[in-house]
Amino acid sequence: MKTMLKTGLTWARRSALALASVPLMSGLALAQDAPTFNNGDITWMMVSTLLVLMMAVPGLALFYGGLVRSKNMLSVLTQVLAIVCLVAVIWILFGYSLAFTYAGNPFIGGFGKALLAGIDLNTPAATFSNGVYIPEFVFICFQMTFACITAALIVGAFAERMKFAALMVFVALWVVVVYFPIAHMVWYWNGPDAIADAARKGRTHSLHRTAKLACCSSGGAGLCRWHRRAHQRRDRRPGRLLDDRQARRLRQGDHGPALLTLTMVGAALLWVGWFGFNAGSNLEANSVAGLAFINTFVATAGAGLAWMLIEWAVKGKPSLLGLASGVVAGLVAVTPASGWGGPIGCLVLGAVASAACYFFCTTVKNKLGYDDSSMCSASTASAVSSAPSRPASWSTRRSAGPVFRIMRRNPASCWLPPMTAPSR
Repeated sequence: MKTMLKTGLTWARRSALALASVPLMSGLALAQDAPTFNNGDITWMMVSTLLVLMMAVPGLALFYGGLVRSKNMLSVLTQVLAIVCLVAVIWILFGYSLAFTYAGNPFIGGFGKALLAGIDLNTPAATFSNGVYIPEFVFICFQMTFACITAALIVGAFAERMKFAALMVFVALWVVVVYFPIAHMVWYWNGPDAIADAARKGRTHSLHRTAKLACCSSGGAGLCRWHRRAHQRRDRRPGRLLDDRQARRLRQGDHGPALLTLTMVGAALLWVGWFGFNAGSNLEANSVAGLAFINTFVATAGAGLAWMLIEWAVKGKPSLLGLASGVVAGLVAVTPASGWGGPIGCLVLGAVASAACYFFCTTVKNKLGYDDSSMCSASTASAVSSAPSRPASWSTRRSAGPVFRIMRRNPASCWLPPMTAPSR
């Protein structure tokens, strides 16, 4: 009898321990399945977000403000800052939902995350590596800075040409009709995916340069040569419409920049912020981000130096405006290839893009006669066109051409083999 009682108590204890261990094992399983965040990745993405925001305000505002006449500088600064604020609010309200949710079609998202519904501190956002996540709040902020600066870049095409109210309405409609659908089609994914464009900046610059050219060519009186001719017979009182001489001076840029000092400061801030733009778009702090970092550095330096030397040879002396323009052209050109090309290849890319931009800004712009107030459309359009449409092609010998023959002893510095997931 005692033996049976003792055996029963033993089995009772074991059953109780087994039942008690079920919730513990379930909790461990859930903890293993739940995504974990890497503090290093979070820190890097937050720093990158701040760097990209610095590109817009004050970097882009100062760059554009220094290029216009002094009486319009305050207007340009206000426009850039107002656009950043407007697009940020729209992005939080419903822009992020339209760009980064799935609504049954490949063209535009839905309103499932409007007003950031269903997102909390533990909501993960996928990166380009399996099992690596960052908080979705951080991802939202990073993508928001892209939307803000893309819309603000348009200001360079019609600075001094457009009323403030019309500008705000245009930007609000443009981000909804153009930016959000393109962002959804290019950027939205459900998990790790191979995207050749390191910062997807080809899409960013393609969008804002198209808007710039549209505004330059069809923005109304005082914007375009053929539109201006239609209004020459109207009232020419001061402050109304431009006469032929004033229009020619504006079109050819004879009025000159107001403060090249601010332009240089703005270009420097753009260069610094662009490291967050390119390296931050990797969404992780790893070796690929380091590759984008060095490519952004060397390509920009090469582009600025190339523009200065070309201008020196053509005009007999270099200029600060040309040097700053070369820096921006190099930044635009290297971005699609920043995560794929090698440093030497990107150095050549920056120099070639700078030469193409110089040709467009000094020759093509005057031939076509479109009224680009800050030469931004010609510069960015030619820079994006000079960038490789398939950046991974820079990893092959055929695309390297003479660069391969020159650097045959150190090919890894010119291009890279197909990349695998970096070790963390």
